[in-house]
Amino acid sequence: MSQVSRVEGKGFEFEVPVVIVGAGAAGLVAALAAHEAGADVLVLERDPLPRGSTALSAGLIPAPGTRFQKAAGIQDSPELFARDIMAKAHGEPDAGLVSLVAETVGPAIEWLADRHGLNFSVIEDFTYPGHSARRMHGLPSRSGEELIDALRQAVENAGIEVLCDAHVTDLYADGSGRVRGLAFARPDGARDEVGCARLVLACNGYGGNKALVAEHISSLSGALYFGHEGNQGDALVWGEALGASTRHLNGHQGHGSVAHPAGILISWATVTEGGFQVNSAGERFSNEAKGYSEQAAEVLRQPAGLAFTVFDARIAGIVRQFEDYRRAEAMGIVLSGASPEELAERMNVPAAALKESFADVARAKTEGAVDRFGRSFEGVAQLEGPFHAVRVTGALFHTQGGLVVDETARVIGQGGEALPNLYAVGGAACGVSGNDASGYLSGNGLLTAVALGLVAGRAAGTQG
Repeated sequence: MSQVSRVEGKGFEFEVPVVIVGAGAAGLVAALAAHEAGADVLVLERDPLPRGSTALSAGLIPAPGTRFQKAAGIQDSPELFARDIMAKAHGEPDAGLVSLVAETVGPAIEWLADRHGLNFSVIEDFTYPGHSARRMHGLPSRSGEELIDALRQAVENAGIEVLCDAHVTDLYADGSGRVRGLAFARPDGARDEVGCARLVLACNGYGGNKALVAEHISSLSGALYFGHEGNQGDALVWGEALGASTRHLNGHQGHGSVAHPAGILISWATVTEGGFQVNSAGERFSNEAKGYSEQAAEVLRQPAGLAFTVFDARIAGIVRQFEDYRRAEAMGIVLSGASPEELAERMNVPAAALKESFADVARAKTEGAVDRFGRSFEGVAQLEGPFHAVRVTGALFHTQGGLVVDETARVIGQGGEALPNLYAVGGAACGVSGNDASGYLSGNGLLTAVALGLVAGRAAGTQG
């Protein structure tokens, strides 16, 4: 059980200026930034190898105004991105934080590319829901595994120490709330302590803590958790014990298209490019275009919590750029049929119902109409055989609420003051998705991981 112990005058065998808890994207970016600012850094990771939720993601980071966009002829700006974030989240996030991350993430992408060799490119062939420009950046395989591996290699090349199999359990703080150090457990039961001048919490949110999920996100309390099991809410527990302010604890990212039972993420481009979803009766049940996060609950409301994502060969060609989709094809879980009837047979759903679902979508596309679920198909290409389908379920990916932070990612106390030396980044901090799944704009998780990671690392690395 994570806890904070109040101590005065406690000594430590060794001390490090900047300690970072968590070696996902947020923690590794913070480590690179703090090291570049001139500080000695220690990263503590509970797993045998840095992976975290980053490795489970598509590894895509939304960033406006980058040179990668300009080379592709894409017009974008931080102001436009900030408006998109606020619109998706119903105006709920802190406007200053939204502006900060929107302005920071583009330069962060270019810094990672130029200084650390990450081979970013922008996705040019489809637009994610809620984004008014094509601004998703990823590495060649379009996978989170490649992103975390590249960041880990950059940290290794910089000579930054990452101590794995180190599960932080306790923080030690004095009466003023200043964190003096921490304790961590090793797999063999040994326990070590280290002092620090500044502490960066990069250990994500509470998605792996069933009790906290049931308390704050009851609609997904029984859902598949597609994040890292180590996300137990440690940052939230420690922050609250230190008097931190929290916000939007109901906020989260879900996903309505995780292949079942294989557990592979199927890109939402299967939907945005003109596909749709049906249940086991072969019938559509919602406006799939609202967003993949809120669609998780819609899918879970279907019989057995399952649905099918239906698309065609053209769309398959687009999503084949993602390593996850290629893996799904290799596993044989992408079903195919030359006609709706043949596809229905492969899916084991009523052929007449699936054929009618195809016909309804085709009519809406022909007429440029809004269908009975409120989805607009205007300007969306017709589906043409061969057709494809994947059985999917809804899942919880990660939480979006957390500790409130200021413009340097320092944690804010309940009285509005900054805590002396505590920072929070990524899922440990309150993000920019508001208090509901529908507020999640594609990429918001890695947005705050990378942008706040850079901000916190630079601040912690230069603070006296």
